[in-house]
Amino acid sequence: MPARLAQHLTLSPMQGVAAAWGLGALLLATGVQAQDGAAQLSQIGQRFIDSALHQPAADAPQASNGSPLRMEVQMGQLDSRLRLAACARVEPYLPAGSRLWGRTRLGLRCVQGSVPWNVFLPITVRAYGQAWVAQGNIPAGKTLSAEDAAPAEVDWAEDSAPVIANAQDFIGMVTVRQLASGQALRQNMVRPPSLFSAGSPVQVMVNGGGFSVSSSGKAMAAAGEGQQVRVRMDNGRLVTGTVNANGVVYVQ
Repeated sequence: MPARLAQHLTLSPMQGVAAAWGLGALLLATGVQAQDGAAQLSQIGQRFIDSALHQPAADAPQASNGSPLRMEVQMGQLDSRLRLAACARVEPYLPAGSRLWGRTRLGLRCVQGSVPWNVFLPITVRAYGQAWVAQGNIPAGKTLSAEDAAPAEVDWAEDSAPVIANAQDFIGMVTVRQLASGQALRQNMVRPPSLFSAGSPVQVMVNGGGFSVSSSGKAMAAAGEGQQVRVRMDNGRLVTGTVNANGVVYVQ
């Protein structure tokens, strides 16, 4: 079965991903014959994916300018050694835990035939949109400024970590590893600047059941706003909480 690259689709990468789960119950009344089954299965898979990607989704990601991402879908190939029995009705579905994003696979199973079967078709979903990329090589531990990155079109789905699409999301952040020139900035590549270091005394607020208790302890690691950190309380107990903008650790 030849690989097929779908036409560019002007829509969001996650449009219809939730709806695609519902489409898993859609039974396509298309007979699959043994002699040309691979080609027919590819067509069924393509129709399912196109339909799923065209479903509207209120929470669909968008490029920084508010426009939808430009989608490309590349169909892979089934194992040429497969010998599938003829099937009168094939059900396409997304396997549990998968989504139409990056390298993934589409399930195809025979639900009306003399011999039931189930195969997986590899696919690659690319989602192109504006994001920020490194300007030159950037060392680990650097506090980023506006001059460290520039906007460019990148494949958001190339990595599972979300891209950084807005400048305010990286300016003032600290790199957690070295970045290569032209590399797309992603959320797992940066962290907030540390508000305290390991061993520093910190204030701890414990909330729960309609009450709040303030105490103190020592941080077990450096942490910044929004990060979780373990704190050894004065009584020796270890608790885990989230750091706020003032460096206070809140424990639920």
